[in-house]
Amino acid sequence: MGWLLGSAMLWFAGFALLVPVAPLWVIRGGSDDLGAGLVTGVMMACTVLAQLSMRRVLATLGWRWTLVLGAGLLGLPALGHLATDMLWPVTTLAALRGFGFGIVTVCGATAVASFVEPGRRGRALGALGLAIAAPQFILVPVAPWLAERAGFDLVFLLAALPALAIPLAWPIARAIGDSHRAPADDSGGGTAAVLRRVLAGPIAALVVITAAGGAILTFTSRILASPALGFGGLLAFTGAAGVSRWGAGGVADRFGATPAIAPLLFTGALGLAAIGLRADSIHDSTGRVQVIAGLLVVGVAYGGLQNLTLTQAFAVAGEPARDSVSIAWNLSFDAGTGLGAFAVGAIATATSYSVAFAVLALAAGLVGGWWAVRA
Repeated sequence: MGWLLGSAMLWFAGFALLVPVAPLWVIRGGSDDLGAGLVTGVMMACTVLAQLSMRRVLATLGWRWTLVLGAGLLGLPALGHLATDMLWPVTTLAALRGFGFGIVTVCGATAVASFVEPGRRGRALGALGLAIAAPQFILVPVAPWLAERAGFDLVFLLAALPALAIPLAWPIARAIGDSHRAPADDSGGGTAAVLRRVLAGPIAALVVITAAGGAILTFTSRILASPALGFGGLLAFTGAAGVSRWGAGGVADRFGATPAIAPLLFTGALGLAAIGLRADSIHDSTGRVQVIAGLLVVGVAYGGLQNLTLTQAFAVAGEPARDSVSIAWNLSFDAGTGLGAFAVGAIATATSYSVAFAVLALAAGLVGGWWAVRA
């Protein structure tokens, strides 16, 4: 488990450095908010494509070489940003990184399910969540500030960190016990239709909150309009998310995931509404405080729901379907992230950030209402 947690920290360090910085880089190169959202959206679309192919990739390459491929694709293309700030080349680099990110995220969640029995899985997912959240807590807010103060080139060099996880593929593969074949999966002993039905609730909750996260990670520095404010806002969001994701593991093991999902969705909707009310008027201290407070509140929902939706998905689908659940959850996480970034970029370009965040708040509130009735 330790090798996996170390790898996850390196994978997400590279991810965290470029999620807020790559959009700023293309804006510096002359693009608009739509182009900035496109960079994140394309990365996440390619992440989803990779995740859809994971069972075949694992069966063909085995754990060892799949992890090597994922870490290499996520880390090494970051160096390509040193050569250009134009939209389409940067988008191509984002696509390559997205393929790598899709590989490592599925491998990480599936490996945890292989290592740990169901009764301890909430805490194990919390440990993985902490390893994922720690670099994001530090680097997501630091990256835009570092780019403005020390230069974008330094950020691009540091964003190659996932490549350092390549040697860790060997001990992870040995721990799983099969470096040549993918684990068997019979989709929970039922049909694909049954699996889709039982996963619909957790996936809907995940998509709306990760759409909010994708928008926040992409546009917070743009909305708050200064490196210091952007740092503070992203620190509030990632810090709250990390603590919440860790704490949600114990809650899920003790009480189950279901009771907390609707309250967290309503919490997220409240935070998004707070951001939307002042996103276009942060020139006074009240507006800045309200936006940063909203980011903190959304962070609580964002972190907690990541753990709870995955725990709930494993519980309702059954042990034999854990690989399918891992792929579906990761696919939905990244689809939501990309959709949120692209949609908010498009809406903000056509109208305003306030309207865009109001749409996100409405979506989270509607899904929260569905969960409240269902529970």
